[in-house]
Amino acid sequence: MITHVTDIGDSRLDAFRWRDRQLASKSNRLETVGAGLFVAEGELVVERAHLAGCEPIAILCAQKVAANLLQRFPSDVAIYVADDKTRGIVTGLGVPLDATGLFRRPALRNARQLCEESTHIVVLEEVDNPTNLGAIMRSAVALGWDALILDSTSADPLARRALRVSMGTALQLPFAKCESGLDFVSLLHQQEFSTIALTPDCSATDLRNISPSTKKIALLLGSERNGLSQQVLSMATYRARIAMNAGIDSLNVGAAAAIALHVFAPSK
Repeated sequence: MITHVTDIGDSRLDAFRWRDRQLASKSNRLETVGAGLFVAEGELVVERAHLAGCEPIAILCAQKVAANLLQRFPSDVAIYVADDKTRGIVTGLGVPLDATGLFRRPALRNARQLCEESTHIVVLEEVDNPTNLGAIMRSAVALGWDALILDSTSADPLARRALRVSMGTALQLPFAKCESGLDFVSLLHQQEFSTIALTPDCSATDLRNISPSTKKIALLLGSERNGLSQQVLSMATYRARIAMNAGIDSLNVGAAAAIALHVFAPSK
């Protein structure tokens, strides 16, 4: 049903104003049956959330796209139409996106099951910046990787900024959470993955010279500040670095991830 809204303070639009912690508490983000909500910002991200099978709750949109959205979404989904100023203020972006969607969060996947179903997995430890996470997910999907595993200190893949940066491709990448960095490395080795830990350490092997011994590969990435923990580095099958010009020690984790994801991508 289409409803026209003219009051910026209309309580029916409150969920579109919420930040990530209001949309889904920490317990919501960690629990296995799925709980809480997420916001898809932009018509493309809304479409990708819909195609991914996420349950829509409401849409805030421009008049010019309302009729099309009405045809694509179930009749019980509220479609609110507002002018550019109202949409920009309500969403907090300042930019009047043509469509912003409110969706129910999907159930989390089980990490062990994800390993059993995948051959190429991206693994993150303490990657707590949602912009970096979004860039990594976009590269992973573009280059054919199967899944994502994160530790509990990493950012939420369904955070507003992460989804926006990934252009919604995050919704195409199954993900699971592990409580401890050591847990995910042990789990991957049990599932016969070669684990490749990316590090700027000059003693590591140039990633172009690494030929994994198994067809199942997991790329391990750490935080922008500290990199991977020593425990994870010591457990990994390979320690890999990207060769740099003199005086440059590292790349942004999103850029480094894109290079490594390309080098070790599944064959097409």
